[in-house]
Amino acid sequence: MKYHSIEEIIKNNQAWVSQKLAEDSTYFDKLATGQKPPYLYIGCSDSRLALTRFTGTEPGELFVHRNIANQVSLTDINFLAILEYAISYLEVKDIIVAGHYGCGGIKAALLGITIGLVDNWVNPIREIYLQNQDKIDALPTQEEKLNRLAELNVQMQVKNLYQTSIMRQALGQQKAPTVHGWVVDIQTGLIKDLQVSTKQWQLPSFSGLVL
Repeated sequence: MKYHSIEEIIKNNQAWVSQKLAEDSTYFDKLATGQKPPYLYIGCSDSRLALTRFTGTEPGELFVHRNIANQVSLTDINFLAILEYAISYLEVKDIIVAGHYGCGGIKAALLGITIGLVDNWVNPIREIYLQNQDKIDALPTQEEKLNRLAELNVQMQVKNLYQTSIMRQALGQQKAPTVHGWVVDIQTGLIKDLQVSTKQWQLPSFSGLVL
């Protein structure tokens, strides 16, 4: 694969700006007025996942948080701040938790091929594998095992989302966004909606309870 130089990236940016202005002379004026995205996207940092190209969206539609293997970590202050801002201030209507097939983080967790901080980060995925080891190991190929673990990881991250006090409070106020679990198939470019049922995790908020 040929990679662009820094100089080419700058030229590409200038060409894109010219194209947008030719289509709509007020495009950037409108973009600069502020953001009100309808979606929060929680996905993997993988460089192959070009969100606007995969989804056909424009700047301003997706509020984005990305990390290795699309983890919803209850101890990640960065993630929690983004979630709070998305729900409380941007008032997003939908949250998308998206994994992908061919994920290096999933492979690292299943095969135990990492060390250091990355190993610590993917350890929750390893726990998902151990909880579902018999079913995953029964699959005939390594690719199928990795793909199934990627799907289970998305389901677990959706569940983790509902464990946050931010989501529980939003549920109690009947302001919670709808949550979706997706997997992107890089080999085809297609998005697979896992149809994750979230009802069993939608416990009401008890923020007003006096202890």
